[in-house]
Amino acid sequence: MEPRSRSSLAGATPSRGDAAVAGGAEIIIIDARWRRLVPGAERIARRAVAAAGGAGSVVLDRDLRVKRLNARHRGRNKPTNVLTFETHVDAGSGDIVLALETVRREAQSQIRRPAHHLAHLIVHGALHLRGHDHHLAGDARRMEMQEARILHRLRVPNPWKTRPAVTASSVSAAPG
Repeated sequence: MEPRSRSSLAGATPSRGDAAVAGGAEIIIIDARWRRLVPGAERIARRAVAAAGGAGSVVLDRDLRVKRLNARHRGRNKPTNVLTFETHVDAGSGDIVLALETVRREAQSQIRRPAHHLAHLIVHGALHLRGHDHHLAGDARRMEMQEARILHRLRVPNPWKTRPAVTASSVSAAPG
């Protein structure tokens, strides 16, 4: 997860896509594949933003556009899972932008449900907008604990707990 950008996203996100205003946050699905990856993505995004006390917008897009935003605003020419952009209008408000392919890849590699990973990244982004950061070890730990508390209220497993490693034998022994 990447730290927040201090520059506004205004005008950087294309206007196409579906939008739904939800509890102080606008949920914008630019890439329709999000609906297949995470059925109920709008509801999950709305609940995650509300639980984290965020406002603004959540933009569900694809890696290519997030890569461009990351290059333009952070000087890193690669996609990332989540970017946040403060609005400078209200503390805690701004834009949270997520990259579909990166989120899908991370969920698979971490053996997590895409819906749970999406909720986690939205909570993470909302906490950045509220001023939390993870540059220093102590700050990172406090942020992780706050994420875990919020996710617990959403009934999402703690992403910071160690998960059992998947081995070839455990995969071949799995039913189905």
